[in-house]
Amino acid sequence: MKLLRLFHRLLVAASLCALLGSPAYAATKPWSALTPMQREALAPIAQQWDAMPDKQQKRLLATTKRYPQLTPAQKQLFLARLTEWSKLTPEQRNRAREKYKAFSKVPPDKREEVKRMVRQSEAEKLPAPAASGVTQIPSN
Repeated sequence: MKLLRLFHRLLVAASLCALLGSPAYAATKPWSALTPMQREALAPIAQQWDAMPDKQQKRLLATTKRYPQLTPAQKQLFLARLTEWSKLTPEQRNRAREKYKAFSKVPPDKREEVKRMVRQSEAEKLPAPAASGVTQIPSN
């Protein structure tokens, strides 16, 4: 059984190496070729950039087109969200995309109600604050 697991892990590792080394996963646009504005907007993922698939790079580059017109507060929020996004696993990202697609189908007049219901549902899932006397503030 242990030998089978080891073989499986080696097979997975070899597959990943082959995929990451293939031209399809090579950086389409290396970090050094990005404009200063693009580098500023994508700074939270600088270390990951050159290893990203072409499709993901293109998606992220598309998000930087509006970056120059954002207010400083909006830029700060954009960078914070990109930092959080970069920490997600591929499965978590896919779930987030699915939720976004589902939410975009909700009629605009019902979106606030859906947001409230989701927040309430998530709050119910959170563990109760510890008895340390410190009040936890929910994040939005």
